[in-house]
Amino acid sequence: MTKPSPAEPLRRTLLRHLRPSDLKAAAQLAAQGTHGAINIAEGVHQAVRQRLGLGGGASGEQTGGLTGQIYQAVRGVTRLAGWGTEAALGVLLPLLDDPSSPPEASPQREAVLAALNGVLGDRLQAMGNPLSQAMELRAGGMSLSLESGRLKTQLPGAGPHLVLLIHGLCMNDTQWHRSGHDHGTFLAQALGATPVYLRYNSGLHISVNGRALALLLERLVAAWPVPLERITVVGHSMGGLVARSAVAVGQAMGLPWTERLRELVFLGTPHHGAPLERAGHGADWLLASNPFTAPFARLGKLRSAGITDLRHGLVQDADWQGRDRFASGTDHRQPLPLPDGVACYAVAATLAGQRSRLAERLTGDGLVPLDSALGRHENPSMRLALAPDHQCTVYRTGHLDLLSSPKVAAQLRTWLAAPA
Repeated sequence: MTKPSPAEPLRRTLLRHLRPSDLKAAAQLAAQGTHGAINIAEGVHQAVRQRLGLGGGASGEQTGGLTGQIYQAVRGVTRLAGWGTEAALGVLLPLLDDPSSPPEASPQREAVLAALNGVLGDRLQAMGNPLSQAMELRAGGMSLSLESGRLKTQLPGAGPHLVLLIHGLCMNDTQWHRSGHDHGTFLAQALGATPVYLRYNSGLHISVNGRALALLLERLVAAWPVPLERITVVGHSMGGLVARSAVAVGQAMGLPWTERLRELVFLGTPHHGAPLERAGHGADWLLASNPFTAPFARLGKLRSAGITDLRHGLVQDADWQGRDRFASGTDHRQPLPLPDGVACYAVAATLAGQRSRLAERLTGDGLVPLDSALGRHENPSMRLALAPDHQCTVYRTGHLDLLSSPKVAAQLRTWLAAPA
């Protein structure tokens, strides 16, 4: 009997969290990061030269002369190193992969991938990086097939009421399960509904994800094992904006699934944006205002389109197309009312312990202010017409606590107990 290698436990641990393609993807990101660091260093160098009045520099952040040639040489070496790393990994990865034992689904890996896609998802997709997440529908931790026969096997208990749950920025479908609670499972028991979870690349523009979801739901309804009578969508944080975008696209295209949509529920959704992203834009502006720190503004511009959409809650293509998303902090949104014929509900949270307008305004749930979560806006055309009894505020509750709050669960059951 062959004695196992001392490195075997470590190898199995790594394989549980890593896919072979992850290493090549990480190498690609490292090469991109090195190029970015070189560009920042050259930008600072050029700023110093210009401040000292030294000649020989090119315009912008590119240096000229011998210095410029040195930076170009370093970039060339970096490219060669990247190619060499990919070639070496191409040889070594088959040795790490064990075809007879496919990697387990690791919650830790899934959480890291979700966060990475939230921060850099648009870049990952543009690079064709294997870590870029594709949009998919899931249930029981498994990806669902949209072929009618297979979907019936995967969802043997599917009923006429579908509850779709959409996660927020930097999260995934498994994170609806929090502190022993899952709103999807709870609603399945309370309403006899069938929960399905969306997983998507939250670093893409919200309207891009909304359009993809509108088309995906049409395929899901066509493949649903039984006649579908009612669709309820529950969106947490950014997920609520993706839902609004998908409904707008679906109704504009006349997609039949929108006729079955009965309820939209928003949990801590930043309908009018989130202060942290506006603060991030302010930091970009401050860095760019000084020639010595301007090159470092590149770092702030690494954040994804999904994140910058949260500055004001952009849900339509017209809100961002043709604009530099880092150039202006002005709200350029086109008004998008809540959809006709759909009962819309909003839950907002605040860390405040009592009804204090000042405390609620200052704290919100730690990420989303109360007014934004409830669709309030000083401009009447931007306000969301939520009926008073379709709004709920929970106290001493943070943004992520909305996923496990018993008060939120009870409110969902009350609102959804009967078709609106």
